[in-house]
Amino acid sequence: MAVKQLTVFLENHQGQLVQVTDLLAKSDIDMRALSIADTQDFGILRLIVSDTEKALSILKNAEYLVQITEVVGVSIPDKPGELSRALKLLGEADINLEYLYAFLTNTDGFAQMVFRVADNGAAVQILKQAGYEIL
Repeated sequence: MAVKQLTVFLENHQGQLVQVTDLLAKSDIDMRALSIADTQDFGILRLIVSDTEKALSILKNAEYLVQITEVVGVSIPDKPGELSRALKLLGEADINLEYLYAFLTNTDGFAQMVFRVADNGAAVQILKQAGYEIL
């Protein structure tokens, strides 16, 4: 059960992010989660949206370099040590974590996380066996 994430490469110039968010808003696409990392010359915007295929098409038509990446969405109890526990499980199974980020929902007592790992299927299996809810 992987979640489809859009990865958009942006030039690191003022206004680039708002152009993407405006395009999505005008197309009635809701952003559910996002993360951005940057260097001096470019940024990498990672998005979970309400309609991945539509957003992909819109962004490609606007000449953005964009791709779909499968990630794992995990609901983790919002208690000290729970993220560490999940990460240890992945490490013990030799599943490399490339990056992660959190997003907000209305679920009390849980943090929603996005994991990019080397093996989505194995990560899902291990986390499910440990009692984590996969989104």
